[in-house]
Order: sequence, then structure tokens, then C-alpha cells
Amino acid sequence: MFKYCLLIIFLGSIVPIFAQKSRQQLEKEKRENLERMNEVRGILKQTTAQKRASLGQLKAIGQQISTQKRKIDLLNEDLTLMNSELHELMVARMELDRDLGKLRKEYGSMIYASSKHNNSLSHLSFLFSAPTFNQFFIRYKYLKQYTQEREKQVIQMKQVQGLMVTKTKSITNKKKDQQSTLTVRISEGKNLEQLKTEKDKVVKELSSRESELQQEIAEIRKANREVENTLTNIIRREIKERRERESREKTARDRLERDRIAREREAANKQREAEKAAGKPEEEIAKEAPKPEVKVEATPDPGGMNEAESALASSFSASRGRLPWPVKSGFVSDHFGTKPHPTLPRIFEKNDGVDIQTNANEAVRSVYDGVVMGVENMGIIRNVVYIQHGDYYTIYTKLKSVSVRTGQKVKARDTIGTVATDSDGVSAINFQIWKNTSKMNPEPWLAPK
Repeated sequence: MFKYCLLIIFLGSIVPIFAQKSRQQLEKEKRENLERMNEVRGILKQTTAQKRASLGQLKAIGQQISTQKRKIDLLNEDLTLMNSELHELMVARMELDRDLGKLRKEYGSMIYASSKHNNSLSHLSFLFSAPTFNQFFIRYKYLKQYTQEREKQVIQMKQVQGLMVTKTKSITNKKKDQQSTLTVRISEGKNLEQLKTEKDKVVKELSSRESELQQEIAEIRKANREVENTLTNIIRREIKERRERESREKTARDRLERDRIAREREAANKQREAEKAAGKPEEEIAKEAPKPEVKVEATPDPGGMNEAESALASSFSASRGRLPWPVKSGFVSDHFGTKPHPTLPRIFEKNDGVDIQTNANEAVRSVYDGVVMGVENMGIIRNVVYIQHGDYYTIYTKLKSVSVRTGQKVKARDTIGTVATDSDGVSAINFQIWKNTSKMNPEPWLAPK
């Protein structure tokens, strides 16, 4: 019975351990989501400081709705987990209650048997009525063991009673936590509805400014085409220069190879003439004559990259999913690709990268080692920086200021400028990744936040 009781106690103690991992993971996700909510709230506060609605404000509200939904989902998961934990606690308490009943029953039987035994024969009489010393010793050990077993039964019952008190308190506290979480869940649901109402108001105001927004879209499209043309020209120029460099280097290598072969042939001819003059047979001279070695060149890189550029391109490619964000704080407010405009019907927007909304005056950083290939001002999208990483390129637009120059080498996380803030109070950059002239979705390249 004692072993059985210990097993129950052990099981009662390990049940929360298996749930604890889920609890720890859930709490971690809640903390991370809260950090994102605070970050978005700060960015939204910056945009709402302006009197009129803006696309940046709409996107920030959309992101806040997303994090609010995530918060509600996590609260629902919390309530589900609490139900599971509460069930485990109640099952454990039932097991303890059942075990305590068995202990009490066994203890009662033991007391009854002892009482009955004492009425007929006292312990001393029982001992001294032994016919031999060996029998006396055996009876003594029996009485001692019997007494110890009764004491153990009392200790076990106290332990189980203590565990039951603990489990009962845990159940009470868990029910309070559950009720508190449910109250928070209801409150957060109301907050979500308020955010949706706020979003509808912003959409309505923006829809009333259709002509203004269409003009802004046209200007941004024009600037983006200029960015595309600039980088395309940079890439074509780079490829042309690489091929010309490779051609020059190949011509020089070929000339050196021809000179080497000519020298070897001249030396062989002189050796043949000397051997001929010494009277050596013609057949033997021809057989021993060395033949010039022709070296086979390695296949050159099709893009004409040198060894350092190829290594940089390979390491950049291997960093997919681990690149640092171009700004420390912020969220993706507009994703890669073509999508409907959030407020204008029949209007589609194309994004060759991602827009990252952030705080005012946030430092913009290079995401990898590279060389600055160009810096220019593009009007509505402000300053633009182009950085080369082998045959990969990154573009950073909407910079208020730039702290690098063309031809400068940069390292990962080096500051290249600061983010610009538009007239609506929106601070955001556009970040792009190209492989030669192919545009790539930057999001899978960036490290998860």
C-alpha cells in the first residue's frame, strides 16, 4: 500500500510538467506578440499625430488588428490550456481522495484488530507466554513491526491530506485565473471591434481623396521605374565591365601561354641541334625530344565575376532567411508583388520589394557586406542607395539622409542613412533584393522577428 501511495504522489507531481512546456511556449508567444503590439502602437501614434488620414495610418491599423487578433487567439489557447490543467488537477485530487479513503480503511481495520487483540491478551502477556526465547524474539519483532506500520499509515495519511489541500488551493487559483483571462478575452474582443471601426473611418476618408491618391500613385510608379532603370543599367554596366575584364585577362593569359610554348620549343630545338652535332642518332633524338605542355583553363564564371565576387554572392545566397532587417524596429506594411489598392477600386499596386514602416529618424542599415554602387535622389521616394553583393543587389529607398558614397565598401548592419518621414507622418522604407535583373521577394530572406 505504501508503494501504491508513493506512485500516486509521484504521478500527481509530474502531471503539470508535461503541460508546463506548453505553458512556457504560450507565455513566450504572448510576450513576443505584446512586444510587436507595443512597437506597432508607437508607430501608429506617430501617424495619428497628423490631422488627416493616410495610407500609412491605415496600414498601421491593419497591423494592429493583426496583432490584436493574435492576442485573442493566444488568450483562447490560454483558456483551453487552463481547462486541461484544471482537469488534470481535479483528476489528481480525485486519485488522492480515493487513496486517502483506502488508507483510512486499512488503518481502521488495523486499529480494530489491535483493539480486539488487546482485549484478549496484552502485549506483555503475549511476549512472555512464548515457550522459547526464539519465540519471544519473533513475537517482539512482530509487535515492533506492527507498531511501525501503524506509524507509517499515519504519516502517509498526513502526506496525502497535505497534497489534497495543495491541489484544492491550485484548483481554486486556476479557476480565478481562468475567470480573469476570460474577462480579458472579452475586453480584447471589444478592442478589436474598435480597431475595425477606426479602420473603416480611415478607409472612408481616404476613398474621398481618390484623385489625390491616384496622382500620388502615378508619381511613385514613375519614381519606381526610374529606380528599376537605374539598377538595370548598373547591372548591365557591371556585367559588361566584368566580361571586358575577363576578356583582357584571357588575352593576357593566352599571350603568356604562347610565349611559354615558344620558349619551350626554342629550347627543344637548341637541344636537338646540340645532340645532332654530337653524333646522336636522329631516331633517338626525336624519341627523347620534350613536347610542350598545353594547360587547360578552368571554365570562367558566366557573369565574369572574380573569385572574391563569386564568394560574396555564394555567402549572400547561403544567408537566405537569416539576413538582418534594414531597420531595427518596424513591420512589413506592404508585401512583395501586385495587389489591389486598399481603398481605390480597380487600382492595382506593384511592389518590387517590401515596405517596412518604422519610427521617425530610424537608422537604415545594409543587410550584408557589399559595395555601394549608386546613391541618388528620386523625388517622391527621396534618396535611394544601391548595394552590390556579388551578383545580388539590395535597394533602399525613401531615405531622408545618406551616410555612404558610391564605391564605398560596407559591412552587414552598417548604417547607410536614416528613414524619411512624409507629410502624413509616415516613416517607411522600401527594401528590394535582386539577383542580377531578377526581382526577389525579400521577406523569405529576412530573419524572423
